[in-house]
Amino acid sequence: MHNSRMGRVIALAAGVAMSCAAMAGQAFAAPPPSLPGDPTPQVVGGSPAAKGEFPWMVRLSMGCGGAMYSESLVLTAAHCLGSTGPNTSITVTYGVVDLQDSAAIRRTSSYVYKYPGYGTSEGGDWALVKLSSPITGAATLPITTTKSFDTGTFTIAGWGDTSEGGSASRYLLKAQVPFVDDTTCRNSGAYYRDLIFNAELCAGYPGGGVDTCQGDSGGPMFRRDNNNAWIQVGIVSHGDGCARRNAPGVYTEVSTFASAIAAKAAELGGGPTPPPTGKVFENTGNVDIPDAGAAVTSSIAVTGLTGKAPATLKAGVDIKHTYRGDLVIDLVAPDGTTYRMKNASSNDSSANVITTYTVDASSEVAAGTWKLRVQDTYSADTGYIDSWKLTF
Repeated sequence: MHNSRMGRVIALAAGVAMSCAAMAGQAFAAPPPSLPGDPTPQVVGGSPAAKGEFPWMVRLSMGCGGAMYSESLVLTAAHCLGSTGPNTSITVTYGVVDLQDSAAIRRTSSYVYKYPGYGTSEGGDWALVKLSSPITGAATLPITTTKSFDTGTFTIAGWGDTSEGGSASRYLLKAQVPFVDDTTCRNSGAYYRDLIFNAELCAGYPGGGVDTCQGDSGGPMFRRDNNNAWIQVGIVSHGDGCARRNAPGVYTEVSTFASAIAAKAAELGGGPTPPPTGKVFENTGNVDIPDAGAAVTSSIAVTGLTGKAPATLKAGVDIKHTYRGDLVIDLVAPDGTTYRMKNASSNDSSANVITTYTVDASSEVAAGTWKLRVQDTYSADTGYIDSWKLTF
């Protein structure tokens, strides 16, 4: 029987195997010492998250985590909830890293949807909680729609237990865990023999030490996409204890269920609000780019828009430069989040950057001051920002 990680957070084990009955209510612990026999300490993260670092994280009153899918919907794990239907018993806490922070925004639930495939051979440990009223302007975490992000290194966060069998954390903690392929995961022990390849992802270190734990269930596992934006690839589901050796955590494979999640969200009337389209904001003022110098910025104040920026935000740039391979170009959102649009390349000796980049900025509020940031990373060539624009 799977140990669900209801209310789970990242547990950083100290190399002592402790029992963990039902994984409900897990959290992150402080980094442990190196485990015996490990070539290097198997701990990445396990540190307190800064306020606003993961603004879409929420805590559910039954002891689970979740992420804001839209201003009125939370994506969490099916095993955290009872049956589908009206439900006003859940309190959602949003906007803080300290659960005792008086600035917390709270909403009660009005309805829950539990994916019917959960508990069957199909898998699908995901659910949606609809809020009694939207959290206007809430940050949201986009979900992946492709399996191309189901690998690499992932970030996990939560308020769950800080060790197996321990107590929950008052503060949001974060850590990183590497992808574990399906075959390796299934061969990790008898616990994993029923792993559903197309519905579950595994992540963790062979030596243990970093993991989600009881109280972290339903929280997101996420990583950066090609535009350097956070994207959710997993949902904390279950595992064999917390942070044990050769016992990776198991997460719902969001890419498999992305279309079903989107369809149900639309049916519940709480899908992401379609942003305005065709609105153009432009800055035509020239900004010199110093040769091999500090980055410079050009700003655009976006006004008159409500809700989120689109997943297809267009950033059109016109930069005159004698060697464009020198340039690194970023789009900076109003909250300071940076989206890399171009890296430097010593092999690109052509002049000028006159193109349009598409950025998934759907987690950002549209209104505010956006910046184009450009840096010349090599000497000998110069240029300037001629103009740039944003098309919503």
